[in-house]
Amino acid sequence: TTGVFAAMWTKFNNRNNAYNTWIIADGPVDAIWIEDLNTVLDDNKILTLANGDRIPMTDNVKMMFEVETLVNASPATVSRAGIIYVSDTDLDWAPVIESWVRKREASRQELW
Repeated sequence: TTGVFAAMWTKFNNRNNAYNTWIIADGPVDAIWIEDLNTVLDDNKILTLANGDRIPMTDNVKMMFEVETLVNASPATVSRAGIIYVSDTDLDWAPVIESWVRKREASRQELW
C-alpha cells in the first residue's frame, strides 16, 4: 500500500498543476525517514519508494522542514538542505505583528 507521504508526493508532483505547492514537514527529524528523503534532497529530486517506484519532484513543488534540532540528522542530510537557524530568543511575536501592520492600507496601520 502507498504511504501517506508517497500519496501526497504523487498528488502534488503533477506537472499539470497550475499552482505552486509547499510541502511542510514540521516535527522532529527521525534518522530513518529523513534518510529516505536524501534522493529528494539531492540534485536528482526523485522520491524512491521501497517497491522501486521513482516519483520525480516537479518545478512547482517546494519542500521545507521546520525542526527543533538536527541531532538525529546525518551529515549527508544536513549537507543537502539549506539551513536557516533562528534562535527563539531572536525572533518573538513583534516581527510578525510589524509585518502584518505594514501590509495593511496606510489609514489602518495605526494600532492605538
